[in-house]
Amino acid sequence: MKKLLLAEDDFDFAGILKKYLELHQFEVTWAQNGEIALDYFKNQTFDICIFDVMMPKLDGFSLAEKIITINPEIPFIFLTARKLKEDKIIGLKLGADDYIIKPFEVDELILRLQNILKRIEQKRTLNGENIIEIGSYIFDNERLTLNNKNHVQQLTEMEASLIEYLYLNHNQLLKRDQILMSVWKKDDYFSGRSMDVFISRLRKYFNSDPNIKIESTRNIGLEFKITP
Repeated sequence: MKKLLLAEDDFDFAGILKKYLELHQFEVTWAQNGEIALDYFKNQTFDICIFDVMMPKLDGFSLAEKIITINPEIPFIFLTARKLKEDKIIGLKLGADDYIIKPFEVDELILRLQNILKRIEQKRTLNGENIIEIGSYIFDNERLTLNNKNHVQQLTEMEASLIEYLYLNHNQLLKRDQILMSVWKKDDYFSGRSMDVFISRLRKYFNSDPNIKIESTRNIGLEFKITP
């Protein structure tokens, strides 16, 4: 069972969510405000966290900032009833793995949690071995190379970072701002144009394998598809 820290001040909502998470094999520690959550985090070990943004004593953003100083690798999701784009950008800049607006389907939250934990395991493997197979290619993140048969493509650090991020999230539709904040660490016009250029390069790098595609969905994002 994965250990999950839930920081949520709505007692009724938190109680229902806690029970549902436990039914899906999560061991849930519930904190009624940010200060209690921080105290739990200092004294226990967790695999993933869920923070409500608007909480008394210590809001979700401030809680995340403090927790990152303790464990910068901990994955976390923000929950909020606010739909402001500025809030979402703040959350992503803090390093949130996801940002979910209430109301939402609990099944969707469970799936997102499972996907995040799966990506983390894949990333640990990737970072541990440095080399990974992507279709007919061998990607070496340490040497910055993409090898296919007799051709070795030398990569820039940004290309390698983008390939790693797309691979860890392959077969999922990724929003543009999600990619930009994760790889470029900012979401503005120039970063967006830069990303378009890099995506065009990656399409060329992977064009010899028909089982690998980078498909764009207009005004939404793209998907790094890998088929067996």
